Amino acid sequence: MKVKALFYFIFLFMAPLYGSAAARLNMARRNLQVKRHLSRLNKNPIKSIKSPDGDIIDCVHISHQPAFDHPFLKNHTIQMRPNYHPEGVFSGNKQVVKNGVNKPKAITQLWHMKGRCPKGTIPIRRTSEEDVLRASSIKRYGMKKHKNIFRPTSTVSAPEPDLINQNGHQHAIAYVEGDQYYGAKATINVWDPKIQHSNEFSLSQLWILGGSFASDLNSIEAGWQVSPDLYGDNNTRLFTYWTSDAYQATGCYNLLCSGFIQISNEISMGASIHPISGYHNSQYDISILIWKDPQEGNWWMQFGNDHVLGYWPAFLFSYLSDSASMIEWGGEVVNSQSDGLHTTTQMGSGHFPEEGFGKASYIRNIQIVDGSNNLRAPKDIATFTEQSNCYDVQLGKNGEWGNYFYFGGPGRNPNCP
Repeated sequence: MKVKALFYFIFLFMAPLYGSAAARLNMARRNLQVKRHLSRLNKNPIKSIKSPDGDIIDCVHISHQPAFDHPFLKNHTIQMRPNYHPEGVFSGNKQVVKNGVNKPKAITQLWHMKGRCPKGTIPIRRTSEEDVLRASSIKRYGMKKHKNIFRPTSTVSAPEPDLINQNGHQHAIAYVEGDQYYGAKATINVWDPKIQHSNEFSLSQLWILGGSFASDLNSIEAGWQVSPDLYGDNNTRLFTYWTSDAYQATGCYNLLCSGFIQISNEISMGASIHPISGYHNSQYDISILIWKDPQEGNWWMQFGNDHVLGYWPAFLFSYLSDSASMIEWGGEVVNSQSDGLHTTTQMGSGHFPEEGFGKASYIRNIQIVDGSNNLRAPKDIATFTEQSNCYDVQLGKNGEWGNYFYFGGPGRNPNCP
């Protein structure tokens, strides 16, 4: 009995030590994994700029950007400009449209107040250790949760109500489908919606879509978002996203994986946008155009009137290697329902569409790119929202704004418990 008691005593004494040693070993391994991941993401800069919002913007040589970690891009020759632009050809760095009119509009990001990146480089927001540690896993850092796949289309059967609740994402969108689309354009009002929980986000964007939402969705996305989990703050930021398998294993935000090839030295994806619209005050918006170059097959992105940011190579996609089958514009939030109630995370301005200009969020001048590489007004625009008493959408059309819609809402309110 004394021997058994002695072993029991030794076990009680040593178990915490072994447990704590194992914990320290796991922590050391995780720290090593984080450092290795950061070394892959944060390339050696030629110049670094400290933004007023705390971001570090690294000016990285264009040929050293994360895209070229992709095995299919090892010997890729960077395409420094698209061969074709919707309704025009490219001359120098600016679009020359058919009527010869070109009116560039200044686009501001906060880091511009402290400097610019030299030619031959691209600005990349530096990823911090804290950014990576906030992710559910190092492998999933910079990726959307793959449950974010529900959309209302005639090609996808409506999910059961419990699937909508599990999804946790809510939308207020306008969309078109049933044709072949080679791009889309929109001007999006910029706000700073309030986020209730750090694992929630709010965004306004456009989607270029092809394939099945259930398994092999191809999606190219761009707009603005507020995402404390991804960025560590509540700033409104420019973002892009892509996936070729319904958010399961491919794609990422911005430049957080290999894929998108940036050519612009002026705009940093993931960086804060400035200024922001105010309720019943000055309004600010950004224009985004995404289109497929008919010669090379790459999908290009333009920000504003004259900032061509770069392109997604055609080989990244299956369905989008030809054309898109659906275009969406609008807002999206995460509704975590952590306390059993609907989130108070706002979409857009946090106000309903009926409040109109200066109060509600809008997306105006929505267009699609057709098979002749022309921008035109979309036909048969439909709308969708899961709960119109939480977030809603209202279409409109006039001479100045073309096809537009107001959208958004406050989330939880007396009619949205």
